[in-house]
Amino acid sequence: MTAVLTTRSRFAAYVALTKPRIIELLLVTTVPTMVVARRGMPGAWLVVATLVGGALAAAGANATNMVIDRDIDKVMQRTQRRPLVTGEITPRNALVFAIALEVVAAALLWVTVNPLSAVLAVSATLFYVFVYSLWLKRTSTQNIVIGGAAGAVPVLVGWAAVTGTLSWAPVVLFAIIFAWTPPHFWALAVRYRDDYAAANVPMLPSVATFEYTSRRIVAYTLILWAISLAFWPVGDMGLLYGLAAIVLGAIFTWHAVALARSGTYEKAMRLFGWSITYITLLFGAMAVDQLLPR
Repeated sequence: MTAVLTTRSRFAAYVALTKPRIIELLLVTTVPTMVVARRGMPGAWLVVATLVGGALAAAGANATNMVIDRDIDKVMQRTQRRPLVTGEITPRNALVFAIALEVVAAALLWVTVNPLSAVLAVSATLFYVFVYSLWLKRTSTQNIVIGGAAGAVPVLVGWAAVTGTLSWAPVVLFAIIFAWTPPHFWALAVRYRDDYAAANVPMLPSVATFEYTSRRIVAYTLILWAISLAFWPVGDMGLLYGLAAIVLGAIFTWHAVALARSGTYEKAMRLFGWSITYITLLFGAMAVDQLLPR
């Protein structure tokens, strides 16, 4: 019985290493992008291969990030139960696991989808590891702004999986995720600003005043709203998507302004929660818009 529990615990630790909740969010944007690229439902095998390959690539990137950030994670209360901090997994084993995931992801996408999707997925990992994790996260208040580009690449992977090329439409989708990332992450960082300060990570809310941070959150939210509306004509979307972009963007802006006015942790977490709902509903509206008869 103990051996079984130990095996289960070790398995759970490796799963935790991949940050599965972040992977879920990335995949939520990939399938609708594929639907828009196809102007209908892509083949089931292509969707599965793209999702599995993308998930494995993101998992490898997240696991590598945990290896790099294990000293920070020891200090921050929010991350002190991560497997490299608790000692459930050694850094060496975690890194081997991460590299293996990346190799399998690249091979799977290259062989079963197309080379462009594989190159994009691996490029996102390299950017996340070397530009964000090893450089920007510890040195710049623009860390999540620039580093967020890695999280926007899955839409490019999804588009490339269907078409084998890129165009202006996926670039605008990339821009939506890129602009969404700062208000999404800064809202969470407002709640955990003391954690970041203790770990000497220059996340904007931990080194700037709340007033400055909240203005930046509102500014990026407005930029996001504008880009989401720009995708209406650029992506040749229908009325359903257009109405969704208008309404969802308005609600996002309302939450951002509410945080700026109140400055409470409660409002910050409401904005964070809505940001996840927003991106899910917006991309869901894209897919439904293309599946409905026009």
